[in-house]
Amino acid sequence: MRKNKVVTTEDILLKLCQSVSGVLTSATSSPVNYSAMVQKINKTSLKPDFGCFVLFDGGFSGLVVINFTSQAALEIYTNYMRNMGMPEEELAILHTSDEVGDVLGELMNQLVGDFTNKIRKELQTNITQNQPKMLSLNKQVLLSVDTNLDRPQARRVTFTTEQNNIFYLELAMDKTEFIQLEEFEVEGDTDPDDILDQEQNRSKNTKTESVSDVVTDDLLDSLGI
Repeated sequence: MRKNKVVTTEDILLKLCQSVSGVLTSATSSPVNYSAMVQKINKTSLKPDFGCFVLFDGGFSGLVVINFTSQAALEIYTNYMRNMGMPEEELAILHTSDEVGDVLGELMNQLVGDFTNKIRKELQTNITQNQPKMLSLNKQVLLSVDTNLDRPQARRVTFTTEQNNIFYLELAMDKTEFIQLEEFEVEGDTDPDDILDQEQNRSKNTKTESVSDVVTDDLLDSLGI
């Protein structure tokens, strides 16, 4: 008898870590890596210098928290803005600047969106997220998930930037398992650049056909046909 595949809390955490690393690495054009070791914790909390959090609900409920040091927050913000072509003299120099919070909030929105997309395709269930919240902090703030969790679990993972600045990801969710009953194919990722290229090529082909039709019509008119 075939043994059914089981996806646990740690597997879900790994998918989240991959989303965080992948999105931040792509957005900043600099490597962002996570530790191969995960830490069990009792409660999630926002910590100095900069805390971001987002709730998700649906197939399972939970809370994602990312705590940045001021150095890590500024490095990610700076690399992201440079990658977007922002002039050096226009970059913020303090982690408490509104621009830093806006960028980290946008990046957190992207990485959690990538995570929910992975969950939809690989676990065939749906979760939704609320708008990420960001706080500049000088002391620790405890956070609990505002939902009924029968068996809450919390995990912490350490991330490292290119300049060896540290930030921490914390995940709180109900202890759960997904059991695969039948084989299925996971949908491939759709690259927005490929879609844009296809549309541009389709537009070029349409224009070429239109020009060809005009030339043909003019030729037939000149021949009196």
